[in-house]
Parts: sequence; structure tokens; C-alpha cells
Amino acid sequence: MTPPDAPVAGEAETAHFRALESLYAAAPINRLFDSRLEIPGPGIARIHFTLDERHFHAAGAVHGTSYFKMLDDAAFYACNSLVSDRFLLTTAFNLLLTRPLRSGPVVAEGRWISGKRRVYVGDARLVDAEGEEAARGTGTFMRSQIPLSGLPGYRAA
Repeated sequence: MTPPDAPVAGEAETAHFRALESLYAAAPINRLFDSRLEIPGPGIARIHFTLDERHFHAAGAVHGTSYFKMLDDAAFYACNSLVSDRFLLTTAFNLLLTRPLRSGPVVAEGRWISGKRRVYVGDARLVDAEGEEAARGTGTFMRSQIPLSGLPGYRAA
């Protein structure tokens, strides 16, 4: 897939990616997770997580809420990397959980799939420390009326 005509380019594009990474780091929910967002290019996002027993359900593996958060965030930021003026909102997300996760590092790899104006589609997968895929998800994200520039944490470099 070819990303839509990006409204940002060159240094402005890089500044947008760094500002989104800053926005992610500033979100209150992320105080609950040891995680870091990386946007290496348009339509791509990676979130590096470290999971531990705080994220476990009663049977000793990572609870599904953590799977959802990691997948949703990666797909969301992959799509929002293509939109420089507005915050996107998740409107739907489907999950496929294939392996239990335990303590340790996990990478959520997100990518833009389609959409160029109002609604974007992205997918993501979770990869554990052994390189095995543990889950996959697909989401739809809609442009909101919320300007990125007005959000605490969105700071262009």
C-alpha cells in the first residue's frame, strides 16, 4: 500500500513524528506501562513494552487489556503519523490472540493499511522476545475535531 499524500514532508514530517512520540509519552495511561513509541516513517509505528506480573490475569499470563492497548496504540500511531493536524479516534478494533504472553519485552508493530481523508485503517501485531507473534489486530480510526497542536505533550521538535 502507498501512504496517502502526506500533508507533511522532510523536516516537518520528522518533527511531526517526534511530536507524536512526545504525545504518547505524556498520556496519563502510559504511566501504567513501561513503554516507548517509535515512528520510523510514514504509516509505521513500533511500541516497545516490558510486561511483568502487574499485567497478569489470575492464571499467570498477560491479561487481554494489555494486548488491546499495545495493538490499538501501534495501529493508531501508524495512522496518525499520516495526519498532522488532527487527533484520530479509534472507532473499532478487532483482536486475534494466538499465544499467551509472559513477563518480558514485547514489540507492537503497527502499519497503515488504507484511508486517505476521514477514516483510516491500520493493523498491528505483537512480537515477543523470541520473535514469535502473539497477537494481531485491525482497527479503524476517524479524524476528530481535536487539533493535535492543542494537546499537552504534542511538541514539534
